[in-house]
Amino acid sequence: MAEGGDEDLPRDAKIVKSLLKSMGVEDYEPRVIHQFLELWYRYVVDVLTDAQVYSEHAGKSAIDCDDVKLAIQSKVNFSFSQPPPREVLLELARNRNKIPLPRSIAGPGIPLPPEQDTLVSPNYQVAIPKKQSALAVEETEEDEEAVDPNPSQEQKPDMPQHTPQRVSFPLVKRNK
Repeated sequence: MAEGGDEDLPRDAKIVKSLLKSMGVEDYEPRVIHQFLELWYRYVVDVLTDAQVYSEHAGKSAIDCDDVKLAIQSKVNFSFSQPPPREVLLELARNRNKIPLPRSIAGPGIPLPPEQDTLVSPNYQVAIPKKQSALAVEETEEDEEAVDPNPSQEQKPDMPQHTPQRVSFPLVKRNK
């Protein structure tokens, strides 16, 4: 769709079309020209705005060629960054490669994390409360009747303190 009437195109659109043709682009949609024109106008406005700021800062009444060059150079420096020189990269690589990699501690097969860090390791504890005898239950009922209706935090009934037992069961692999 690159072909069409060049007579009705503005001068800038004709320039964009000839640039595309000179780069070997033969087939494109017509809106590509308009997109390039918009990008082109936006870039020129940005550069000229920056050049005007530089000119005003220098105390000039009009923009000159040096202001435009400075604005273009600042755009290039802001938009594009150069990679570091090859020598700098080689020196960084040498310094980094001086430190050897850690030795593999894994044996044959797939290296696995330690057992305590796996999801299949036993990671639970079961608390089994001790059963109270019938005598202890009767004593507790008598103590509750004699207790003040508003006990203070310092006064605690003399109940035997039971610490729960903790039991852990390992998972056993079943053979099918």
